[in-house]
Amino acid sequence: MEQLTAELGGAGQIGVGVGPVLEKFDAVSRIAVLRGGGLGDLMFAIPAMAALKAAYPAAHLTLLGTPIHEAVLGAVESPVDEVVVLPFAEGVRPGEEDAGELDRFFAGMRGRAFDLAVQLHGGGRFSNPFLLRLGASHTVGTRTADAALLERSVPYLYYQHEPVRALEVAGFAGAFPVDLEARLAPAGQASFPPRPGDGAQPLVVIHPGATDPRRRWPAAKFAELAAACAADGSRVVLIGDGSEQGLAAEIADSAASTAVSSLAGALDMAGLVALLAAADVVVANDSGPRHLAQALGVPTVGIFWVGNVINAGALGRSLHRVHASWVTACPTCGVDVTQVGWTAARCVHDDSLVAGVAVSDVYGDVWSLTAGKFAKQDA
Repeated sequence: MEQLTAELGGAGQIGVGVGPVLEKFDAVSRIAVLRGGGLGDLMFAIPAMAALKAAYPAAHLTLLGTPIHEAVLGAVESPVDEVVVLPFAEGVRPGEEDAGELDRFFAGMRGRAFDLAVQLHGGGRFSNPFLLRLGASHTVGTRTADAALLERSVPYLYYQHEPVRALEVAGFAGAFPVDLEARLAPAGQASFPPRPGDGAQPLVVIHPGATDPRRRWPAAKFAELAAACAADGSRVVLIGDGSEQGLAAEIADSAASTAVSSLAGALDMAGLVALLAAADVVVANDSGPRHLAQALGVPTVGIFWVGNVINAGALGRSLHRVHASWVTACPTCGVDVTQVGWTAARCVHDDSLVAGVAVSDVYGDVWSLTAGKFAKQDA
């Protein structure tokens, strides 16, 4: 601990949360949190932002995030007071950088005079210099050995549960955990398009997509699962963004049941939140909609590659079931995929790493989570 506090410039340890909880900073009225990425990335950061808001209740919390973060937080109640969309910047928000836009962004952010800036965006090679340009009085975040040093830095080691990692960072800013995982509630009265029936049937929502194709369960297995759920009396709705419409339509067609339909590409964010909140269970790969459903308190059945279980799997099992694939080598070339994206280059193959997960096992968990509502008409 002496070595740790020395690295932190003498900050004292005053308690234990996920990691050390250090002394709070004085006179914090404006907090900036940096977290780019997608829907799941936002869910991982919510517990840390809730902790910061609880530690500094009078502070205005600004999330420096992405358009999808702005859309989600406009549809739910959260600890975030404001979202500022990040400009395109290498390693922070992918896209074509505009030097003038970046300069204007940082000038505007420095004008806000943030008291505390918190980096929850990776190991810091790009995000720490970005954070430092905000000009905040205090800085806290994760850091690999080759990243810029912040005032208080948490070592970044790839295999750590992402919400817990973010909470450890919040602890270095003096914030004790409020929740270990994201908790959100829908805001407003948005609703998804009405489904046929009297509403007594269980609603199973399936998201078959994932940003990384290697995290995707095969479409044929999703179709088999959807057909089995429909045969047992459930309504099944497939979801996804516009790029996943074809995949969802393929699964719905293969399921060959009028009880299986697709809303992929048809929902705005408020509609997606409303649909997920109304579901009896959500089945998905390791993807943003699954993480959002979990945050909304909806039971989930997740299909994960084992490395992603470590980083992103649900912690509890009463409402959330995890099916882990233990594949550690690319099925085509044999490269060690446990190192891909961290200490080695990714191979070119997109073979599913979760194809071995059995439909019967996933269906068994769907059944158990909706058992109170499943009722065959001929029973």
